[in-house]
Amino acid sequence: MSNVSYYTAEGLKKLRDELNQLKDIERPKASQAIAEARDKGDLSENAEYDAAKEAQGLLEMKISKLEETLANARLIDESQLDTSKVLVLSTVKIKNQTNGMEMKYTLVAESEADLKTGKISVSSPIGKGLLGKSVGDIAEISVPNGTLKFEIMDITRE
Repeated sequence: MSNVSYYTAEGLKKLRDELNQLKDIERPKASQAIAEARDKGDLSENAEYDAAKEAQGLLEMKISKLEETLANARLIDESQLDTSKVLVLSTVKIKNQTNGMEMKYTLVAESEADLKTGKISVSSPIGKGLLGKSVGDIAEISVPNGTLKFEIMDITRE
């Protein structure tokens, strides 16, 4: 089962860079560590060898997962985005109905989420609750400590 994920050009480049780092730098390091441990003698009692083999296995799993993510990644053409409703890459200005606080978030793929820069994942509770809403709609979002109500103030593409 493949999960298609949508990325900005910047997000896709980060994924490719990370994969290249793992393949071109980390993989040879892991092989070197195994070779060095193997040279130290009896493999049946060599904890260093076992640790190096386990580290290599974890690295290969990470590479495989990244390759799968990239295979299912789709680049979003930001110029074609509709601003009448909240979609991936929409920048949404919302107002908390309880305290009147206004916030601005950009909905992005899970791997690009960074709350410090105002980017939240479309798969987060708030992201899911905002998807498909239009300006003026009230999004009711269930969170662990209750239900939050946000009014959609503005939708833009930034």
